[in-house]
Amino acid sequence: MNRYDMADERRRDELVRTIEHSIESLSLQELEAVYYDLVSKGYIEISN
Repeated sequence: MNRYDMADERRRDELVRTIEHSIESLSLQELEAVYYDLVSKGYIEISN
């Protein structure tokens, strides 16, 4: 892995931690809104 890959991976980890920390304080309704937004944009796929 070159240094750019390492930097990208660190940035990705930082973003994931920030997102996790932020969503922990959301209400159920806010979480559902985020969830449906991500589903509608194709970031989350619902499997049947």
